[in-house]
Amino acid sequence: MLNLPLNIDYTGKVVVITGAGGLICSAMARAFAQSGAKVAALDLNEEAVTKLADELTAEGFICKGYKANVLDPAALAAVHEAVVADLGPCDILVNGAGGNNPRATTDNEYQHEAKEGCKSFFDLSPDGVDFVFKLNFQGTLLPTQVFAKDMVEKGKGSILNISSMNAYIPLTKIPAYSAAKAGVSNFTQWLATHFAGTGIRCNAIAPGFLVSAQNYKLLFNEDGTPTARSNKILNGTPTHRYLDASELLGATLFLCDDRAASAITGVVLPIDGGFAAYSGV
Repeated sequence: MLNLPLNIDYTGKVVVITGAGGLICSAMARAFAQSGAKVAALDLNEEAVTKLADELTAEGFICKGYKANVLDPAALAAVHEAVVADLGPCDILVNGAGGNNPRATTDNEYQHEAKEGCKSFFDLSPDGVDFVFKLNFQGTLLPTQVFAKDMVEKGKGSILNISSMNAYIPLTKIPAYSAAKAGVSNFTQWLATHFAGTGIRCNAIAPGFLVSAQNYKLLFNEDGTPTARSNKILNGTPTHRYLDASELLGATLFLCDDRAASAITGVVLPIDGGFAAYSGV
């Protein structure tokens, strides 16, 4: 059982979460389920969301897992039909699907340090860059097109997008991911304005640095000591530590609650351990 930071009641609400097989959004799925919601956990990794749903169901909560490709409108439409049949129309949408790709990442931080055999800015794959933009931006837009229709019909609802601190200050090596997340933040504001008259609120959170299976080898050496890049991150974070996924849940539950955050829309909330506040001096 999670130790929830807020006692918010989501009983009867249908919460759709994309990217629910990952570290952040699986924690969100657990939090919403524990708060009484009926959770639809969507991910391309069907095994991951099936396992999550089975665990939550065994604990007495309501969660169903669905294989979903957030870049395939037809597949999303089919999943939407299944969710409505199984749980009901969507009340809350969390757009959590996203990520980076090695083909859109440079090996060196600075061009003047580029060495022969290293992938520099000039070697970035157009296909890789395109994939990162599609996954993060269209992977937010397309599910919203499908599931927000339920909210428009109800005259209320909440959308939560997952941006990143990279959207404010781009990190070295990952230009496509940083720019794509900046697009997600901008799109969040656009959606908040577009849906303002429908009763739908749209906000985002911008997480700082977390350790996951995907980035562990980039942040830690085999002996468990921080890598050079990891030391840069920690030295640039006033709290001098990485976030835990559970530390995103308070903001998530708050922003999606129609009573607690009734006048909050178009906000991108940093959750970064002070990273953006620190000048380095």
